[in-house]
Amino acid sequence: MNRARRFRSSGWPTAGPRVLRRLARQLARRCARHGLLLPCAVTLLWAPFPAWAAAVPTLDQLFPAGFQLGTSNAAVAVGKFDPWPVRFWVDSPGVQITSATNSGGLQVQISRDVTPGPHLVRAWNEEGSSQPRFLIITAEAPVAEVEPNDQVTQPQRIENLPVWINGRLEKSGDVDCYSVHLDRSQTLIAALQAFVLGSPLDGVLRVTDSRGVQVGWNHDDGRTLDPFVAFTAPSAGEYVVQVFGFAYPADSDVRFTGNARCVYRLQLSRGPWVAYTLPMGVSRQGRTSLKLSGWNLAADALPAEFPGARIPADADTVWLTGLKTENRVSVPVGPGPEWMEKEPNDRPPEAALLEPPFAVTGIISSAGDEDRVAMRVKKGEVFRLEVRSASPQLDAWLKVETAAGKELQRSDDSSSGRDPSLVWTAGEEGRFVIAVGSLLHRGGEDYAYRLSVGHPEPSVTAKAADHSFTFEAGRTNELKVSVKLENGAKGKWTAALTGLPAEWTPPSQEVPEKSGDMSWKIPVAATAAAFSGSFQVILRSAETGQTRLATHDLIVVGENNGVPNGYNHLVIESIDTLWMTLKPAKAKPPADKK
Repeated sequence: MNRARRFRSSGWPTAGPRVLRRLARQLARRCARHGLLLPCAVTLLWAPFPAWAAAVPTLDQLFPAGFQLGTSNAAVAVGKFDPWPVRFWVDSPGVQITSATNSGGLQVQISRDVTPGPHLVRAWNEEGSSQPRFLIITAEAPVAEVEPNDQVTQPQRIENLPVWINGRLEKSGDVDCYSVHLDRSQTLIAALQAFVLGSPLDGVLRVTDSRGVQVGWNHDDGRTLDPFVAFTAPSAGEYVVQVFGFAYPADSDVRFTGNARCVYRLQLSRGPWVAYTLPMGVSRQGRTSLKLSGWNLAADALPAEFPGARIPADADTVWLTGLKTENRVSVPVGPGPEWMEKEPNDRPPEAALLEPPFAVTGIISSAGDEDRVAMRVKKGEVFRLEVRSASPQLDAWLKVETAAGKELQRSDDSSSGRDPSLVWTAGEEGRFVIAVGSLLHRGGEDYAYRLSVGHPEPSVTAKAADHSFTFEAGRTNELKVSVKLENGAKGKWTAALTGLPAEWTPPSQEVPEKSGDMSWKIPVAATAAAFSGSFQVILRSAETGQTRLATHDLIVVGENNGVPNGYNHLVIESIDTLWMTLKPAKAKPPADKK
């Protein structure tokens, strides 16, 4: 056993620097009594706190991941914490997380005034902060998974729906089974959240009858690796929903995976459920009449119109209120009217003429169906075109054509997924056509999409190099932010840091007129006190007073020898509250006395 491992086994990592130095002095005195050399004792006496004595915490997951408003809950932090306990930061002051005595044990207190939905949490100590992770807050009480529930013949009975279930695939080969009762022609909705929580799990949902015969299943929902099942019962009876999955990122060991990090939330519903609205968006102009598409829907499930006056000025999506459904529904917001397509529109001459900005909801109703709209443009006008598919079955393409049908520009995908988008600049004045179709030449009544057409809005964005930073007292430290001014954004902007100790907070500086990196050189005195806490980078317009916060993307996409890894969709995809750790200046050993 090497020296570092002996220190760990003897409890040294939990000791502070003063304790270590006191032990070093005792060792020095013992060495002196026996006439031994003192290099080991002197090193321990004057060296700073050893690097192996504490480490930046690693938070992989919270289990459970979901909590109810106004409750106090026991939970477990999954990760590496050396030493324990660590402290926790949450993006809402109404959520308090405290460490229990046992390693990894937590108490999570949720006040009643916390906003329901996903929230970010960090574990931190004096060495730094973990990657932000997620906890989900709901108004309804979640149900906890109860083992054993591995067998179809012995599932966990779920009596009351709708419900969110907090579960975990704890070991290799684990399968969790839940039984529900369905009436004839009643549709069961089962939706899994695991990938979007950052779990290392490529989940699968399987529905069986009471005999174990498969009647429904899904592996991916089309946008993420999380599955979604809508199963309509052919007869009344008991049905079992099974949750299992494979390792993500994939490896050569093809078997059902499971470990402490494979946390999930399972939503089960047999009531009204909305898949999408028709049209699929709402306009800021006047009132938008909407219809619902989904399962188990009643005629009075939705108010007839949505008023554009309710929409906040900076919102690009909005939650629909007044729904008598068991899922929340958000829709995109458009600056112009929201149209429904009018057939026939397969050929350029049949395309309806619309004036940008606008959005059109259409349906690729059959194999080979293509939908078209037309617009008149001026030379040099720039347009942003986006397609959002309502169904994962539709892998859409998007293109711009001349009035005669000649293709000018085409897109099959975008940086955010397989829904296509493109920016097109008109080369001349005239009538042009926008076409949408199915890449796989498939269609059906659920192959709905929303095409939005408008001019790109000027935007100013800032990206922080990391979600957390570590500075050292007695040094000049550096903090970098990348700024982009896009789509003709102009004007003077300044950037400032807020939340850091005043004595070493740098002054604000002007944002470059063109896109580029900003850097603060921050000297911190050797006598500065240690600091751990959150801060923000705020950009402010000198002309309008508008503000923007620098963010750091939590989504990461990559490949390792051709194997996909990272997470392209998460319940929260960026963070604008960053973290700073200031470490004390390193102690210098005393000069040798001659």
